[in-house]
Amino acid sequence: MSGLHPSRLLLLLLLLLCSAAAGAVPTVPWRVACPPRCVCQIRPWYTPRSSYREAATVDCNDLFITAVPPALPEGTQTLLLQSNDIARLEQGELGYLRNLSELDLSQNSFSDVRDFGLGNMPQLLSLHLEENQLSELPDGSFAGLGNLQELYLNHNRLRSIAPRAFAGLGGLLRLHLNSNLLRTLDSRWFQTLPSLEILMVGGNKVDAIPDMNFRPLGNLRSLVLAGMQLREISDYALEGLRSLESLSFYDNKLADVPKRALQQVPGLKFLDLNKNPLQRVKQSDFTNMLHLKELGLNNMDELVSIDQFALINLPELTKLDVTNNPKLSFIHPKAFQHLPQLETLMLNNNALSALHRQTVESLPNLQEISIHGNPLRCDCVIRWVNSTLRPRVRFIEPQSTLCAEPPDLRRRHVRDVPFREMTEQCLPLISARSIPARLEVEVGDNVALHCRALAEPEPEIYWVTPSGGKLVPFGDGGKFKVHSEGTLEIRGIAAGEAGLYTCVAHNLLGADTRGVRVLVNRSFPLGRPELELLVVDVQPHHVLLAWRPRLNAVSSNLTWASAAPGSRLGAARIPAGTHSFNVTRLRPDTEYRACLRVAPAASPVRVACVTTRTKEAARAVPWGQGTLVTALLLCLLLLLGMALSAGSRREAPRGAVRVVYPVQPRGHLLAVEVQEAALEC
Repeated sequence: MSGLHPSRLLLLLLLLLCSAAAGAVPTVPWRVACPPRCVCQIRPWYTPRSSYREAATVDCNDLFITAVPPALPEGTQTLLLQSNDIARLEQGELGYLRNLSELDLSQNSFSDVRDFGLGNMPQLLSLHLEENQLSELPDGSFAGLGNLQELYLNHNRLRSIAPRAFAGLGGLLRLHLNSNLLRTLDSRWFQTLPSLEILMVGGNKVDAIPDMNFRPLGNLRSLVLAGMQLREISDYALEGLRSLESLSFYDNKLADVPKRALQQVPGLKFLDLNKNPLQRVKQSDFTNMLHLKELGLNNMDELVSIDQFALINLPELTKLDVTNNPKLSFIHPKAFQHLPQLETLMLNNNALSALHRQTVESLPNLQEISIHGNPLRCDCVIRWVNSTLRPRVRFIEPQSTLCAEPPDLRRRHVRDVPFREMTEQCLPLISARSIPARLEVEVGDNVALHCRALAEPEPEIYWVTPSGGKLVPFGDGGKFKVHSEGTLEIRGIAAGEAGLYTCVAHNLLGADTRGVRVLVNRSFPLGRPELELLVVDVQPHHVLLAWRPRLNAVSSNLTWASAAPGSRLGAARIPAGTHSFNVTRLRPDTEYRACLRVAPAASPVRVACVTTRTKEAARAVPWGQGTLVTALLLCLLLLLGMALSAGSRREAPRGAVRVVYPVQPRGHLLAVEVQEAALEC
């Protein structure tokens, strides 16, 4: 190394020191009588309070044993028995392990907590019972474990937990109950856990949380309510969580931000609302959360817009993650107000056509932004990308930040579009992803139609009803209400209000329009028209059937048969949205009975039937009756003879005439092609 430059030598020494530090805590053999097939070592271990120790460890994982090995070393501090087939411990079986701090019995075959037989083990700090087959916890399930700090019960089959199941665990810091079969959360469980700091109860089918349910947990710092069935959070559900810093509602059914409940946890720093069916982040949904640092609004299939003043007065927010929302097409220019510490803004993989300059300029400390994976419009609103703001803000994945509009700039890198090619004014452009082409609803439903457009100057938006009425923001209210951002709300829609609703976005340069056809489905709920099967047309060999109302069901089947001996049952599956069917290959002059069976998702099966008779087939004209028939036959014979004798000397002019009998989907197309010749008879 004598030839190395001093600076390079110093760098090499630093790398060696870092490598040594990373591996400074290796495992070493523990010289004891180790059970067969187990491994005995001194290993690094972190206490539940994250203090580092070295622990005498006996590792008997993955041995497929059915009992704990006998005569374990008395100095054992960590005993690992994961992934075996142990179903029972005798009472006090491990009592001789006076130094045991961690016991891992996960992925075994315990079905009753009383089969653990742990007895009095006050030195035990961490107990892993996840991925067993426990179905209930009676009162006092963990008596004798008074100093336990970690308890893992996730991925069992728990349906019932007694009110005092955790009695005696006053020092417990972490409780994992996620991924069980619980239907409710009982506040009495938590009254005996005053020291609890981390609670994970996600993955249980709990659809509601009572008010003040977590009130006994004044020291709780992290609460995970992910993967449940929560549809709403009551205003006082989180009251009492004065120390809460991290909260996850990931993968629930929340249609609105639970803003009143969030106001009960003023110290919150990390909030995860990812994968919920929110359609809009509305004004003041996140307001005055003074200590919030990170917010996640990702993977929301229904999210369309972040409205004006949606995030306001969040003085400590440093990272906002809003990604992978396939319908998110609009962020209001004033969506973010007073976010002085925001450094990272993640907006990739949405449906944004642009991000307004005003939005970016309102974030004085913004350092990095991601907008790749959006259908960006590069002719107008996004021209700030190539202005004086560019040196201050770093783009994440700039090579993937491409233009989608206008056509002459498509697939070009946004940063490569010259500033002079971007105009200061442009027409509104309504996002196709924010408005469906059609929407089916039930009578009495509340309907929300979202229309969003960014342009310069900022566009105004109004709606036109099927009857031609104009609906403007801040109108007279009543049944229809248009919000300033462009959302049309219809309260309790009626059958007569179905039809085409058109959104119009306009500014000084022009307008853009987009319509959505609202179908009011009156098929199956009680008190609405019954299913009716109709005969539309009858012919000797086919019958055209139709029904009303139109079908929009999980399963619809049509069957038909005649009473004639030897006849077969015909059947066809009817696709959703189809309104008629042509039954073909029938016998003439025969009575048929057809039945339509409809099985909607959440209603009783409906059946409608009809009986009809096919027409008689046209009779052939007997030979010799009528001079016209005779003459036509003679002409045809004469023409055939002339064609045969002419050979290749003269080709008769030909043309294809197709006679088509139109039928509905899944019917049989009947077509007759006739070769036309020049008849001169």
